[in-house]
Amino acid sequence: MHDIKWIRENPDAFDRGLARRGGEPAADRLLALDARRRDLQTRAQDIQTSRNALSKQIGAAKARGEDAAAIIAEVAKSKDDQAAAEAEAAEAERELDAALAALPNLLADDVPDGADETDNIEVRKFAAPTAFDFAPRDHVDIGEGLGMMDFGRAARMSGARFVVLTDALARLERALASFMLDLLTGSFAYTEVNPPALVRDNAVFGTGQLPKFAADLFHTDDGFWMIPTAEVPLTNLVADEIVEAESLPRRYTAMTWCFRSEAGAAGKDTRGMIRQHQFTKVEMVCVTAPETSTLELERMTSCAEAVLRALGLPYRVITLCSGDTGFSARKTYDIEVWLPGQDRYREISSCSNCGDFQARRMKARLRKKGEKGTRFVHTLNGSGVAVGRALVAVLENYQQADGSVLVPEVLRPYMGGLEVIRPLDSSRDGA
Repeated sequence: MHDIKWIRENPDAFDRGLARRGGEPAADRLLALDARRRDLQTRAQDIQTSRNALSKQIGAAKARGEDAAAIIAEVAKSKDDQAAAEAEAAEAERELDAALAALPNLLADDVPDGADETDNIEVRKFAAPTAFDFAPRDHVDIGEGLGMMDFGRAARMSGARFVVLTDALARLERALASFMLDLLTGSFAYTEVNPPALVRDNAVFGTGQLPKFAADLFHTDDGFWMIPTAEVPLTNLVADEIVEAESLPRRYTAMTWCFRSEAGAAGKDTRGMIRQHQFTKVEMVCVTAPETSTLELERMTSCAEAVLRALGLPYRVITLCSGDTGFSARKTYDIEVWLPGQDRYREISSCSNCGDFQARRMKARLRKKGEKGTRFVHTLNGSGVAVGRALVAVLENYQQADGSVLVPEVLRPYMGGLEVIRPLDSSRDGA
């Protein structure tokens, strides 16, 4: 959400900011709505002031023994007029809020201009792409070859974009999530949270998924939204609150199932686990003061990188250009992991600084001891990392010629000491 006062004072800068995202100018339209809202509010206040004066006249008239019926009738009419003006002002405010809510965040000055993902800028790389002395397979062939990844049975239960993992692969996914949480809480001072996976309208509005991206979410019959990421409940931990500045930054992490309809991804990544309706992700969220959010973005990105470094997975970090940055973000780093089976890098983490954009929607403020007034906090979010995609990356980067998969050393304690995942005996039913 945007600050209408700032737009009032900087209309040209606001429109330039929208233009960087390919948007049309909106300042004039917003300011017209704002002017109407303010005029109606002033009108309601003027009616109230006039009625207060009339009320005093009633008392004076009665004190003089005069008939006050006409004044009383005028007061009664003014109440109706004020109610009508207040109703119109409230409607004008709703129109303004709806118009503001539909507009994306303005980008940070150092975000590169560009039309789409082809204009993103590579920042750094870790490790060379994994080399093999055999033709590497993708995770679907590896998982099905192990007898522990079943898309057919999942489809019979739930349809496309679901999977059943069994045996060592089910444990590997759990091991990955546990390792990530232990690293983030133990080495980087994140507080682990187990949040709800079902939330109300206000929560998904607060983080920017509503109203624009409703089609990408799953909605229940009784008014809940299934979370697309733990960013939603973790960020909303400070919704409608005034937090003490001395308690910041607050860093949260959670492992949750995430649910996405993928309405905008028809025909994309239909094979395998890359893009599913239900997936596991470890999320990071930071609530901080405006002065520190830029540094917190760098820190958060380094935390996600630490996960991949510990797993020994090659990756690269890119800065998203203006045309590829998400709706709520001021600036975003994507981390892409190398997948030998696809012979390309694929996104495994996205770390974003949202500035005060989400905080305004959530009404989340900070107050510094000894100072009057409050300010909006800044919020950041990032994957730490997508667990399903990490499993894909481990399978493809640690595959062996005989169809087995080495277990990364840091995961072996979580796997009961298992060093190699081997195919199930053909006589066994992995499901």
